[in-house]
This record gives sequence, structure tokens and C-alpha cells, in this order.
Amino acid sequence: MAEPGEAPQGVDASIPNAARMYDYYLGGKDNFEADRVAAEKILALVPGLRQSTQENRRFLRRVVRFLAAEAGIDQFLDIGAGLPTQAPVHTVAQEINPSARVVYADYDPVVVAHGNALLTIPERSIMVRADLRQPGELLTHPDVLAHLDFSRPLAVLLIAVLHFIPDDDEPPRIVAALRDAMAPGSYLAIVHLSSDFVDPEAASQATAIYEQASARIRHRSREQILRLFDGYDLVDPGLVSKHEWRPEGGSPGHRTSNVSWGGVARKPGR
Repeated sequence: MAEPGEAPQGVDASIPNAARMYDYYLGGKDNFEADRVAAEKILALVPGLRQSTQENRRFLRRVVRFLAAEAGIDQFLDIGAGLPTQAPVHTVAQEINPSARVVYADYDPVVVAHGNALLTIPERSIMVRADLRQPGELLTHPDVLAHLDFSRPLAVLLIAVLHFIPDDDEPPRIVAALRDAMAPGSYLAIVHLSSDFVDPEAASQATAIYEQASARIRHRSREQILRLFDGYDLVDPGLVSKHEWRPEGGSPGHRTSNVSWGGVARKPGR
């Protein structure tokens, strides 16, 4: 997709796409000119965003290792998975437990097409098209139900996706629906962009740019993000700057690029 040429059928390459912009931040090649132009405007406003997106991937890898090795989780639901990148969830989890099963879900047909080509492994990982804003449909998707056993603990991963859910769609309601479907002993991981880290004027301008893209963006405060964990018990070190969550080597070092809070929590019981 990065090379000049026609977009796949049904894809409007003139409209910036949030998943492809994210791919550009990560240094990927699955993006068009409109995505790159919009992404560069965002980077001019929030220079640390590129490094922050890379930190998202490192956070995700640390979380999956913790869940698979220490928490004993062997099934994962990665919602808003985005375009495939290095070390996806199933690769990290299956290094620890070869039997781990993963469902990737995204509402973007381009993401789903790439995921079906690059992320699916028979009996181990699948990609489905589903919208986080409709958790009931996602949770009853026949392919999801065939691949995951909701009567046993699992992990739901919401990495850099909830800030694309507007207030009108009630993110707390969505997360509560996921929580209620999860067995006791399940885990939830969240990374969410925050107004706590971004200059208000820059945040406003960045939001305006995303208004013209495929998905709008909403910065939220730490207090708002913390409420998304209602009904769960946060695991140490709690809701923190994501690079501070159980860093490799025990020390996160100095980070000036962080724009997000990250945390992992367990549904009580068992």
C-alpha cells in the first residue's frame, strides 16, 4: 500500500485512515499519501508521538508476557488490533505457551484483510471484523465464540483504541459489557491517550485533524481513564505512564515522549 498505485477496491485513499496513520508513526509501509500528510501534521503538533507509538508496542509485549507467563492466561482478545506489526500478540504469547489462542478484532476492512493474510494461524489465531462500539455483537460473533472459551479466564487488550471512541458511545458502558462477559480471573489491559500529557492547544489542533480522518480522537484525563477499570483490581504498578509499567530491567529510564496512560487489571474471583 505504500507504493504508488491504485487503492484496493472500496478503499478511499484520499481520506486519512487512523490505522494507516498509526502504521506510519511506527515506520510501516502500509499507508497512502493522505495518511502521511495527516500524520506529519500530527507529529508537528505532538513530536513525541512517534516514539510513544513504539512504546505502545513495547508495553503490549510486556503485558502479554506477564499474562501468559505469570498470570497463566492462554486466550487473548485484541480489540482494535490495527495493521500487523512486528511481534503481534500471538507470536509473543505462543513463545511462552504454544497453545495460546488469540482473536484479533477490528472494524476497518483494510485492517481485517491484512490481518487475515498475516495474523491467522489455524487453531491458534484468527481475525474478525467487529466494532468495539457494539460490544454485544463482538462478544456473540460466531468466530469469536468458536475460538475463545468465555467460561475460562482470558485477556482483553484495548491498546490505543478507546481514544477513538467518542463520549456519545459511552466507553465506560463498552468496557463494562466486556467485563461482564469475562470469567473471574480475566484481565483487561488499556493504553489511552491523555490530555494530561499534551498541550491543550496542540491537543485541540490534533483533534481537528483527526476529524477529517476515518476515526475521531478524544483525549481523556487519568481520572476518566481510571474509571474504565471499575469492577477490576489494578495490578501493580497501577495506572501509570505506559513506559513505567513493569519496564524491562526494572527501570523505565527517562521518557519525554509519553502521551498515554497504561494499566492492567484483573476481574476479581478465582
